[in-house]
Amino acid sequence: MDRAGKIVHARNAKDFEALLRAGRWFGGLPAEFQRDLLGAGVVRNLRKGEWLFSRGDVPSGLYAVLDGGIRITATAPSGKEVLLALVEPPMWFGEIAVFDGLPRTHDAVAAEKSVALHVPASDLDGILAREPRYWRDLGLLIASKLRLTFLAMEDSAVLPIADRLARRLLMSVERYGEWHDRTSRVVDLRQQQLATMLSTSRQTVNQLLKDLEGQGIVRLSYRHIEILDLDGLRRVALSGAPAPLSRAVKKGSR
Repeated sequence: MDRAGKIVHARNAKDFEALLRAGRWFGGLPAEFQRDLLGAGVVRNLRKGEWLFSRGDVPSGLYAVLDGGIRITATAPSGKEVLLALVEPPMWFGEIAVFDGLPRTHDAVAAEKSVALHVPASDLDGILAREPRYWRDLGLLIASKLRLTFLAMEDSAVLPIADRLARRLLMSVERYGEWHDRTSRVVDLRQQQLATMLSTSRQTVNQLLKDLEGQGIVRLSYRHIEILDLDGLRRVALSGAPAPLSRAVKKGSR
């Protein structure tokens, strides 16, 4: 690693084993399944803007983010890109097409210079054919994301925009429940991206973030948002929530 903690010159999936095990899903897998995924995984170094796959592509296997970030996007009829999620280490994605064998539902593009682990479909199929019990583990991965989707839908229907913004920031620093023993203190989302994800205006997001900054909870920068008071952010995020986010996410994990 370099001094900033970034991975450099990594070529083998085993180099990232500790990082992946820090994730709730991979860390909870049977040791044999972990070894199989790492053994089949191919490390891919991505340039900013490089595509992993696009909507309509044939299924290509399972992915994990090892460094940087991957934008999951859709394209509006106007041609505008809509950001649905920013996938960061040590999150796994791409499992929907593993289950149904249908074309990809969205685009996956490197948000910056990134590193991803790719478990090709043929290798994953071979692993699952030998050990069908691992399907349940993949089912837990997709179920955890479905749970988050329902929570987001509920938030959109019942919570004011200020609470929804705080929850989105909290989800990002907790890697959407994937990290079980740590949090990040930086949210690498621009205000326009947050506005798109929350279906509101950039002006509204800017004002709400300035309110949080005035409370000493965040510090705003051009390219990211620094969390200064995680407990304060958690209080705001959960003040009007039907159920604590961390509890709901953990119930959907192993």
